Amino acid sequence: MTKEIRRLSIVMLFMFLSLLVATSWIQVVQADQLAQTDHNTRSLMDSYEIQRGAIIAGGTPIASSVAADDEFRYQRVYEDSPMWSDITGFFNPALQSSTGIENALNADLSGTGASAFLSEIERIVSGQPQRGFSVEVTVDPVAQRAAYEALDGLEGAVVALEPSTGRILAMVATPGYDANAIAVHSATQAEEAYNAFDAQKPNPLINAATNEIHPPGSTFKILVAAAAYASGDWTPQSTLPNPARYTLPGSSAQISNASGGTCGPGATVTIADAVKLSCNIPMAELAVELGSQTIFEMAEKFGFNQEFTTPLAVTASSYPRALDDAQTALTGFGQGQVTATAMQVAMISAGLANDGIVMKPRLVDAVIGNDLSTVREYADEELGRAVEAEDADDVTAAMVASVADGAAQGARIDGVAVAGKTGTAENDGDEPYTLWFTGFAPADDPQIAVAVVVDNGGGIGQSGSGDTLAAPIAKKIIEAVLNR
Repeated sequence: MTKEIRRLSIVMLFMFLSLLVATSWIQVVQADQLAQTDHNTRSLMDSYEIQRGAIIAGGTPIASSVAADDEFRYQRVYEDSPMWSDITGFFNPALQSSTGIENALNADLSGTGASAFLSEIERIVSGQPQRGFSVEVTVDPVAQRAAYEALDGLEGAVVALEPSTGRILAMVATPGYDANAIAVHSATQAEEAYNAFDAQKPNPLINAATNEIHPPGSTFKILVAAAAYASGDWTPQSTLPNPARYTLPGSSAQISNASGGTCGPGATVTIADAVKLSCNIPMAELAVELGSQTIFEMAEKFGFNQEFTTPLAVTASSYPRALDDAQTALTGFGQGQVTATAMQVAMISAGLANDGIVMKPRLVDAVIGNDLSTVREYADEELGRAVEAEDADDVTAAMVASVADGAAQGARIDGVAVAGKTGTAENDGDEPYTLWFTGFAPADDPQIAVAVVVDNGGGIGQSGSGDTLAAPIAKKIIEAVLNR
C-alpha cells in the first residue's frame, strides 16, 4: 500500500469515526434537548396526538386534559386556577407557549421526552393511544388554600416549606390569574387574555413568591443574629449600646427604633431582646461590629446571591459584597442594599428550624407513568449547613419570645410554640411599606416554615405593620397544617 493510499485511508477512517460520534451524540445525548426545542415543529405536532399528563397535588389533578374537537385534539383544563397558577403556569399549543410546571416538565407531561421511549414502544405493540406522564407536586392543598384565602384582597406572596426536606408546601402570589383564559385554542383569544393579564399592576403572570425582590426588613435580623452567634464572639446575652437615635458611621444620617425610643429601659440591650422586640439600632450596631464580609458569608450560606430552580426558576436574592459601614448598618435591620424573595426568607426560617441545615426547595415529588408506576422520584437536597444546631437554637429562642410577648404576637397560636419574626420594610420616600412575617412551628418539632410578604402596604400606605397584616396570615397557614 502506497503512502498516499494509507494517508487517504486514515483520513477516511477519521471522517467515518467523526460522523459516527456526531450522529451518536445527536441521537443519544442531545435527543431529548432537540425534541423539546421550540423550533422542532415535528415534535410539537406529534405531541398534540398525545393526551397530556396531569399535574397532581394531594392526589387531585389541578391541571388535566380533555378531548377537544380541533386540530390540537386535547384542551388543557385548570382547577381553581387563580390559586394554583403560579405553580401550574399554562400550556397553549396554539401559541406554542407554556410557563410554570407545564414548561419545566413539558417533556414528561407531553410524553415526548427520553423517559417516554418505553411507553412509546408499549403503545405501538398494544395499539393503545399514548398518554403523557403525570407530575406530582409537593404542595399541600390544605396549606395552599389557607394561604390563598388569607391573602384575599391583598397584593403579596406566601411560601411554606417543610424544613427537614425542603418540600414546598404552599406557594401563592396574589392577585392570581385564570390559566384557562390563556389555554384556549383560539390564538387571538389567548393573546388577548395574556395581554390583559400582562397589563395589570401588579402583573399576575410574574410569580411574586419566587421572582420579586424586596427589602426584607426586620426578618433579616435573625440572619444577622445567627452570624453573630456563629462567629463565637457573641451570645444571646451579649449587650449593645441602647440609644434612642443612632448616627450611621461616616454619615450624618440617623436611624431610630420603630418605637421612636430606646430598646427597653436600660443603657444596654442584649441581642436576644433586640430580636424579640425588633429594635433597629442595636442590630445596626451589631452589623457594623460583625462587618459586611461576615454577614455576606452567612447570607450566602442561607442561599443569597444564588439562582436555582425548584424546577421553576427562583430569582437570586442579594447581599452585596464589601459594603461600607453605613450600608452595613442598614442591612442589620434589612434595609439598604439587601433584597430578598419570599422564597429566600422562608429558607432562612427553614434552615434555623432544621438545626442550621438549609435544604434546597423543591416543588416536585415524582413523575408518574400511565400505569401509576413511579417513573422518577426527586430526592431531598442539602444546600449546606449555615450554622451549628446550638446557634440555630439560640436564634429560635428569641423568635419564640417575639411571638409569645414581643413584636410578633400576631402569630400566636394557643397551645403551640411558634417561632417568628416580623418585618416592616421601608421603600423610597412616601411609598407604602413592605410587610413581612417569617417563622416556623412547632418550635420544638418544626413541621412548617413560612414566609409572608404583603406588598403595597396592604393597601393602607405606611400605616400597617408586619405584625398586624403579615403575621395573622402566617398564623392561618400554620393552623391549617397543624390542625389538619
